[in-house]
Amino acid sequence: MPLRPARCYKELKKPPYTRREYISGVPPPKITKFVMGNEKRDYDVVLKLVSRENAQIRHNALEAARIIAHKYLSRSIGDTNYLLIIRSYPHHVLRENKMMAFAGADRLQDGMRLAFGKPIGTAARVFDGTVIAEVRVPKNAINHAKEALRRMDSKLGIRSEIVIEELTPNTK
Repeated sequence: MPLRPARCYKELKKPPYTRREYISGVPPPKITKFVMGNEKRDYDVVLKLVSRENAQIRHNALEAARIIAHKYLSRSIGDTNYLLIIRSYPHHVLRENKMMAFAGADRLQDGMRLAFGKPIGTAARVFDGTVIAEVRVPKNAINHAKEALRRMDSKLGIRSEIVIEELTPNTK
């Protein structure tokens, strides 16, 4: 079956479903790297992508956002001039009660019988004010980092904002 739109899983209407030791058949999250760039350098500025609503972000949306931000930053300012960190982890297991949706499927369905659903993926649950990702850059690359986070925001499908903070020597 094809992937449903993100709006089907965006709302936080159920309690978190995270105990993987009791759940069989959970697919692994598509996002595997959470830190990219140069970790050893000292940076001047940190830009954070902060959620402005309570929502769930699916693992494939996090991976798409990570890819687009990493690609833009490495192409525009170079691999050694930034540090991209994804702060949200997809713990919540998403379930779906799969139904046949084509012609003649009425004899194959079970309807609401055993409608708890099977695991289909994972999602990160974010709340208002949660930091989704951050980019650390030198002062001369702030505009590139803003553009990378703007592109990242377009992949997530939730309202968010970019917060800029200067790093002092004791917070680096």
